[in-house]
Amino acid sequence: GLGRGVHVVLLGGVLRWWWCGTAPMVDRTFYLCKTIPMISKMDAAPPRPSSARARLLEAATQLFYSEGIHWVGDDRIIEEAGVTRATMYKQFAGKEGLVLAYLEGEDQGLRALFAQAAQASDDPAVLLDLVVSGIEQDIRDRHTRGCPFINAAAEYPDQGPVRALIADHREWFRETLRQLAEGAGLRDAEGVAASLVLLRDAALVGGYLDGQDRVGPAF
Repeated sequence: GLGRGVHVVLLGGVLRWWWCGTAPMVDRTFYLCKTIPMISKMDAAPPRPSSARARLLEAATQLFYSEGIHWVGDDRIIEEAGVTRATMYKQFAGKEGLVLAYLEGEDQGLRALFAQAAQASDDPAVLLDLVVSGIEQDIRDRHTRGCPFINAAAEYPDQGPVRALIADHREWFRETLRQLAEGAGLRDAEGVAASLVLLRDAALVGGYLDGQDRVGPAF
């Protein structure tokens, strides 16, 4: 027979438990039974669509770009991402780590634009046109508040990890454009690349000040 205590069994998706003991008023063993419906996976609350790290980075990207890095405090990011302060520091070791991840994401976005163009054609001249068109579309659709790297540089005037990341990004961008210009047979490929970098800088800032509809076609 069953000993004294709580006995639990799962029957047909239903959790049943029994308490077995001695009644205080009668000299016999008795059983109390209670049925507890089990919560199926279909009934459970759906998990959040992304990891805590991804939510933190998504929140920081939107806030840093739209409002400014130093204007956005840790508490605001934590609230938007729906995580704890401990989680933020575990994932990024502080706000500067989150800033670096934000800028790395922006860098990867521009690299993806080049990769997408490379899938469309292997002709350097065509690639150069596709990249320019992609930058124009980016100014219209996504980066409507200036260049995230220029904005970040203005908030981090001193040398350090943030400025080093910005410098690496700009060097990669300039060198990639130089290679495309050289492959397209343009004279002074280095000068062409430098000009395109400056034009993109100006177009991003001008798009914010004057409106994308005016700046996009001019670029």
